[in-house]
Amino acid sequence: MLAHRFLRLLYEDDYYPDQVVRRGEAILVSLCERIEAEQPADLSALYLLTHAATEEFNALEAEFDAAGSEIETVARDEIGQDFWFLANAYGFHDADIEELIAPREW
Repeated sequence: MLAHRFLRLLYEDDYYPDQVVRRGEAILVSLCERIEAEQPADLSALYLLTHAATEEFNALEAEFDAAGSEIETVARDEIGQDFWFLANAYGFHDADIEELIAPREW
């Protein structure tokens, strides 16, 4: 996990302010820590963790807006792909990408 660059495309695009993207990256790192600490036994338990992280991204959207940006198509895809990457990295190969981020408002 240490080698993976979360939200890489957002860092590469000036439309997304780095200080807000760093907060999103911190959400994903925190999700990794929770998965490692709680070791969810099944997809339902994993989804509880990913849904909580998705709610944090929902709250982060206001910061993107305040900075003149938004969580739009590129950002949605990049965030979703990182959630899917995490699920697979932790052995949840059957995780559904849409279910991982089901409570998203972006």
